Order: sequence, then structure tokens, then C-alpha cells
Amino acid sequence: MIADSPIPIAPQIRAAQIVLPCTDLAAELKFFTGQLGFKVNLIMPADSPSLAVISGHGVTLRLEQRKLPGNQTPLQLRLLCDLAALPADTADELIAPGGTRIQLVDVQVPLVIPEGQQEFVLSRGGQNSWGVGRAGMQYRDLIPSRLGGRFVASHIRIPNGGPVPDYVHFHKIRFQMIFCKTGWAKLVYEDQGEPFLLEAGDCVLQPPEIRHRVLEASNGLEVIEIGCPAIHETFADHNMELPTGRFIPGRYYGDQRFVRHIAAKAAWEPWRLAGFEARDIGIGAATDGLAGVRVVRPLQGTTADAPPHGGEFLFFFVLQGSLDLAGQSIGQHKLGAGDSVVLPADAAYSVGAANGTEFLEVILPDFAH
Repeated sequence: MIADSPIPIAPQIRAAQIVLPCTDLAAELKFFTGQLGFKVNLIMPADSPSLAVISGHGVTLRLEQRKLPGNQTPLQLRLLCDLAALPADTADELIAPGGTRIQLVDVQVPLVIPEGQQEFVLSRGGQNSWGVGRAGMQYRDLIPSRLGGRFVASHIRIPNGGPVPDYVHFHKIRFQMIFCKTGWAKLVYEDQGEPFLLEAGDCVLQPPEIRHRVLEASNGLEVIEIGCPAIHETFADHNMELPTGRFIPGRYYGDQRFVRHIAAKAAWEPWRLAGFEARDIGIGAATDGLAGVRVVRPLQGTTADAPPHGGEFLFFFVLQGSLDLAGQSIGQHKLGAGDSVVLPADAAYSVGAANGTEFLEVILPDFAH
């Protein structure tokens, strides 16, 4: 049967095995069962074994004794371990008699936050190309340099609405938020009640490792997603069903709380610069000042001067209207809807906006804390 056969075989699959060829089955069995704790499930023939199926640690291996080609590349098996509990002189790699390389890696890999770099980044909405990412969603990279690996900002869209081929998953991250620019998405989160619609102007904070899923989207859905670090792990959780049947709005995930900001219910308050007002998404309070997120608009056509922010990240995305930015170190720029900018920590700047302009501000750490 060829790989792209139209015959649906998945419903008939009962198990999966990884084939490891070897020249000495007895030695291979002794290594995997004696040193690594695998159990024998099957062995044959009884009088002169040449095949064995063993399992352990969530993996099933099929050991086949046969002559190996001289140019065969050894296979590699990763075993996730509690390395701290192993003797200090334990090697981080073992070699099975048949040549299989066994890597011992820590099951709890710490989250690595790159030191990052400060730079001015201007992204024009009409210039960046779109690529296809997870679950068929289209991505536009707003910070190609990733600021040295510390931050990622993505403009994400789903042109054709309907059910989204997503699954329950979570991210190993420090910070992650999603702002809905246009359209709507139906989302569901662990212990946050029934599925709900994230509509234009709404925003969510996704705390570290909260389980969630995108169920459905409208035609033309567009969202802005900011994450730290830029490269982080996304894990599927096949054991959890969402919704969980629980609603715990004050629950902490790590050291953060889930935030669902509904634009239609938000109040506008003075922004940090005179002549502007903002609606606070509530992320500063939920992260204890790690990040602040606001939608900002002018009270009337105005320009204000701002000192260097001195933090690790300041990002603007123009939602509608136009924004004028100027500064000795960044030059003069006019941003339109869909454009975004990252301002370095040491850059003083002025910001001007005409009536009808709105822009998204994301800053770490939050100015208000």
C-alpha cells in the first residue's frame, strides 16, 4: 500500500512499534531490560529467538535480529528522566549493543529566556509575506529578528471560517497574549467555563501551560499574538477534555491569572501621555506587572513626547487610522493600519495621532506597576 492511499487506515490501527534491527538479540534484550527497565511483550521463535517486542516508558520497540548494512545510521532513542535523581557520574548517552544511541535528557527542561537585544523594528502591513503555521493558520512575522530570541509578534489570519482543526494544547512560555483585530474566534480554556467568542477588540492573556483550544472562526479572522520567548514548546494534551465543567476565574496558572477582556464592556481612562486615553486589558494586574496591554486613542488630534521607556519591550500595532512616530535615534515614520513598530529602550520619541486612530500597546514591564 502506498503512503498516500485513500483507504482510511487510522480506525484500524491498534498499536505502533519502532523497529530496531540488531545483530545480537540476546545482548540487545539484556541491555534494554536490564539497564533501561523495558519489559518483554513477545519473543519468537522460542527455540532460537530472532525477534522480540519490548515496551517501557511509553514506547514499544520491535527488536529484529538480522544482518545490518554497513552504511546504516544508528537510530536514536530519547529517554526523559529525572536527571537529578541519577548518580552524578551517569553518562548522558548510552550505546546499545546494536548501535542504538540512547540519550538521557531531563524530563523538566527549564524555560530558557534569551537575553535579547534592543532594536528599532518597523513592519509594514502590505510588505510582509504570509506563511502557513499550526492548524492551517496563516502567519505574518512582525519581528523577523525576534529581538535575539526574546520576543515573537505574529499577525495571524484564517481567511475561510468554520471549524478549526485544532486540539487541546498548551504552551511552555513566560508571556503570551492574543488580541482579536477583526472577525471572531470561538475559544475554550481550562477551568474558564464554556466556550466563548473572542470578537474584534477583545483580548485574552494565556497564562503559562493553560490548556486551550480554538474551535471555530469567522471568515477573515485576524489576531495579533505576542509571546516570550520567541521559540517555545507547544504540547498537545490528549487526556484533557474541554470544557472541564468548571469556572474558576481567580485560578493561577504558574504565577498568572487568565484574562478575558471584552471591548464592549471596557472603560476608557487617561493614558500615560497627555492627550490620549486607553482601555486597559487587565494583563498588568493578572501578571503582577510583568506586562501591560492597552488599546490607545487620541482625545483629539494630538502629539505628545515620551521619554525612553527603559524596559525590555515596547510594541505598537496600528488598528485603524494613522500614527506619526519621530525620534532622533529612530527617524520619522508614518504608520497606517496594519503597521507595527518596536521601540528600543533608550529611544526618546514623539507620538502623534489623528482623530479616529486606535493602536495596540504592549509593554514589558508594565508602566503602571
